[in-house]
Amino acid sequence: MKRKSDMPANGKTAKKRAISDDEAHCKFRKGLFDSEVLEGYTSYYATSQPYKHAVIQNLVDDTLLRSVRNEIREHISFTPKETDIYKIHQSGDLANLDGLQDSALRRLPSLLTLRDSLYSSAFRKYLASITGSGPLSGVKTDMAVNVYTPGCHLLCHDDVIGSRRVSWILYLLDPDEPWKPEWGGALRLFPTQDRKIESGEAVKVPQPDVSVTIPPAWNQLSFFTVQPGESFHDVEEVYRRGAEELEEDDRGRIRMAISGWFHIPQEGEEGYEEGLEEKLAAKSSLAQLQGGKADVFDEPQSNWVDNPHWEEQAKTEDDEMTADEIDFLIKYMNPNYLVPDTVEELSNMFSDESSLRLAEFLSAKFCAKLREYLESKDHESAPSLPANPYYKEQSEVGVARPPHKNRFLYRKAVQPIQTTYPDGATLTPYDDLVDILFPHPAFTKWISLVTGITLTKSNIYARRFRRGMDYTLATAYEEEDPQLEICLGITPSKGWGDEDEEQEEPQQNGPSSSSNGKAPQAPAAAKPEEEVGGYEMYMAGEEEKEEMSETTAGASAAEASTNTGAGQRRKAKVDPAVYKSAGDDEDDGVLFSQPAAWNNLAIVLRDKGVLRFTKYVSKSAKGDRWDICGEYGVEFGSDEEDE
Repeated sequence: MKRKSDMPANGKTAKKRAISDDEAHCKFRKGLFDSEVLEGYTSYYATSQPYKHAVIQNLVDDTLLRSVRNEIREHISFTPKETDIYKIHQSGDLANLDGLQDSALRRLPSLLTLRDSLYSSAFRKYLASITGSGPLSGVKTDMAVNVYTPGCHLLCHDDVIGSRRVSWILYLLDPDEPWKPEWGGALRLFPTQDRKIESGEAVKVPQPDVSVTIPPAWNQLSFFTVQPGESFHDVEEVYRRGAEELEEDDRGRIRMAISGWFHIPQEGEEGYEEGLEEKLAAKSSLAQLQGGKADVFDEPQSNWVDNPHWEEQAKTEDDEMTADEIDFLIKYMNPNYLVPDTVEELSNMFSDESSLRLAEFLSAKFCAKLREYLESKDHESAPSLPANPYYKEQSEVGVARPPHKNRFLYRKAVQPIQTTYPDGATLTPYDDLVDILFPHPAFTKWISLVTGITLTKSNIYARRFRRGMDYTLATAYEEEDPQLEICLGITPSKGWGDEDEEQEEPQQNGPSSSSNGKAPQAPAAAKPEEEVGGYEMYMAGEEEKEEMSETTAGASAAEASTNTGAGQRRKAKVDPAVYKSAGDDEDDGVLFSQPAAWNNLAIVLRDKGVLRFTKYVSKSAKGDRWDICGEYGVEFGSDEEDE
């Protein structure tokens, strides 16, 4: 099965011109192929960390590369695209040079010359000597142009797809304005740690923070060997100018690069090994499976707490909150949401939509204290989520990992639930939410009444997504039974795509605060001038086809990620669809989305296969994203199951 990028638009393969070693040498900088230069790069590559890589400055003849850059700017169009893992501008008609028609190729003579030089026998042998990779294909060329403007990024992945052997990036920045490292856009490498699972088998666990940062530079080549489960890297966000840089503009912060891969030899080439590509695919799949074994080292691990009353609650019809339960909840919640008519109204809405957005969820008095506390922490020099000061051992805090799945600060709710504290104990409003309200049986009962679903167990945790650092990548829910998920947004800053105007507090004497008598709902997201991420999104996962094998699954993933390099980064056989693309009118698969917001509660019933992610938070956001999440096991009655 061929990848789309391997199929030429005119029905024939664009011919590659084999060039002599002398001709190839002329296209690179003088002295590059000297033996002492080669030895220097080889020595550096062999000892590099966290995995083998190298950087060559001034790789190509400067005149040639300037001409390449001009051709790209004049003749290639780019489309902004966005998924959970990247925000990027992809070339509209340049997925792979082999796929272009002759009429298009004639407009890109310098780019073709560069392609033929990079994949020439001379340079392939040069690169193979440095990396020790073995022979590299000159027939299967794989190169694309990507442009990162301010706000663009590519999150952690390992580049593993099919027959890739060496990954490379050649930068085409403005040659007359040196790139400043503080602008971002660097290639960053993640270290791995060797761990052993219970059986004694060794696995590699990626660490959450990068150990090597390689800023881009004009005519710089960065490259590394593609290694399943080890060659984890990302592309740092290209940062927008700050308030102190208003006299500057962003025109110089355009990170243009040609990136690609050297593949194993193809049939008919020297070094071709029959069945090797299938072996690499199997090795990649094995690495994916072994990576699954390393899930025991993921953080945070779920901390499920059983609801001891669920069977009794399942038998009780039309249950209502007791006076004691309401007295407890009213200390935290907007009283309108505790009115029986409002609870019934919300239950009917949830029955129709399987989701709710509830605005102004917390009471005005509690909100004021909580906001004051969070604003005091929102711009810490060293962001943190402090543990409960009275139950530090039970209040686990840390950094979510591995980075090819997620990264954020987390804090688990204190378990078992603590109802007594030392005399004179002073809890912050944040402690109250995480450790008292959310785990409390009264709150669990309220969630059950609002959704009409019996809740059998719960997993409560809080998150803080730091600007310029944190995200969760799309993962599919894989259990047979649905799961109820709630997320209370308590992000105190503005500019996240919600309404900028401060929402008025609801009336306290009616069933709801809205003029039409309905429960208050969070506003639909308005498109901001500068998107900064931080939104939560649920998307429909593509169903697996019975005839899809592991090999074709790899090809399918490759089709979705040719231009970025994002390889097989999850157990799911397909990547989530591009949900933001200029001029794309097709169904984007979005089921539910919620921007980072203040005092909004989202409730979603999540079925098997549904993807969920939180978009990377840009460094230009006005603050961090804060939320508290709950996951609940569910039990349906026979009528509900039929429905």
